[in-house]
Amino acid sequence: MSDSATAPETTHFGFDSVPLEEKQGRVNRIFHDVAERYDLMNDLMSGGLHRAWKSALITELSLPRGGRGFRLLDVAGGTGDIALRALKRGGLGVNVTLFDINPDMLDVGRSRTAKAGFADRVEIVEGNAEELPFPDASFDAVTIAFGLRNVPRMDKALAGARRVLKPGGRFFCLEFSKVDVAVLDRVYDLYSFKVIPEIGRRVAGDADAYRYLVESIRKFPPPEDLAEMMREAGFSRVSYTPYTGGIAALHSGWRL
Repeated sequence: MSDSATAPETTHFGFDSVPLEEKQGRVNRIFHDVAERYDLMNDLMSGGLHRAWKSALITELSLPRGGRGFRLLDVAGGTGDIALRALKRGGLGVNVTLFDINPDMLDVGRSRTAKAGFADRVEIVEGNAEELPFPDASFDAVTIAFGLRNVPRMDKALAGARRVLKPGGRFFCLEFSKVDVAVLDRVYDLYSFKVIPEIGRRVAGDADAYRYLVESIRKFPPPEDLAEMMREAGFSRVSYTPYTGGIAALHSGWRL
């Protein structure tokens, strides 16, 4: 039997190639270390723009303002940022399932949502995005913000998100993307690879975690490739909107 036939399946961990089964453990260790500083990390990664991008995502959700029931699943949403925004924007019928593989991130989300007075409308569930532990057609919407690039098998996560959506439900993926503006791409590369890790070292004492996240952005599929992956997972009416010259993009798809 040839070596290629027995070689383990690999994926990217930043710029490194690692066995597929090792990536999740490595990602978990990074987010264990940065859980308390995750919002600061997003501020550094985006120059604070992630707040505007997340607001745009919440607007697209079209949450009901009254008492009509609406179930949102936020995948890889550990710190509760999307959950809190949705609960503040929507009416009393909006409930959020906060789902993450990392218990340290979920601890932050549990504390934040409880402090904000939403504990009775938030369900905290620990688990893997590749194996969503929910029945078919359970949710009105599924979101994942800045989390899909950390999932080893993105195709499984996308298929699972579609499965748990109700017919007529919508999936949103907000993620860093490919800069498509001349000059801005070079400026953003310089900022990403030189400035962000150094800031991470000085502010958080962890340059390596920030370096991984920068590298993971560069290895993430370009917008049209991700759109095609969503179509292959069964989503309909797939579209995407680039933000800030392509630094980030919001992908959406429907279960019809």
